[in-house]
Amino acid sequence: MYLTVEDVMVEKVVTVDIRDTVKYAAKLMSVLGIGCVVVLEEGGVVGIVTERDLIQRVIVDSVDPEVTQIKQIMSTPLIVVGRSLALEKAVGLMFEHGIKKLPVVERVNDKMKLVGLTTLTDIARIQPKIIETLKDLFEMRGEAPPKSMEKVMKYYIV
Repeated sequence: MYLTVEDVMVEKVVTVDIRDTVKYAAKLMSVLGIGCVVVLEEGGVVGIVTERDLIQRVIVDSVDPEVTQIKQIMSTPLIVVGRSLALEKAVGLMFEHGIKKLPVVERVNDKMKLVGLTTLTDIARIQPKIIETLKDLFEMRGEAPPKSMEKVMKYYIV
């Protein structure tokens, strides 16, 4: 089964402008119960602010969130993916770069337009479904899965 980023991404992504204050972004994240906001400049994706950014670049560095702009603390350059990227490759990028969130973009003229966001949590939620589907497929064909796959199926399907 071939899953892509589009299969697990959320399309309604909370964004902030590069000139917004850190306090505004933090308040937005708190009120909405989310772990990040994607940063836009003139409609194009330019960065991301995560809870980790707030801790490391605001709290630890004693930065004033009321006057500091997002552009001063956001993570950049941004690692982004297209919606058709294989989910396996997206996970590989996350582990390679030590990140848990990937904005999904498409190029429009010279800008990256935000179309979604996929997170390690989104992928973990769908993984049991993938395992269940594989198990069903083997049963429908009357075949036994390879031993290594059988262990995974027993572990993930409760």
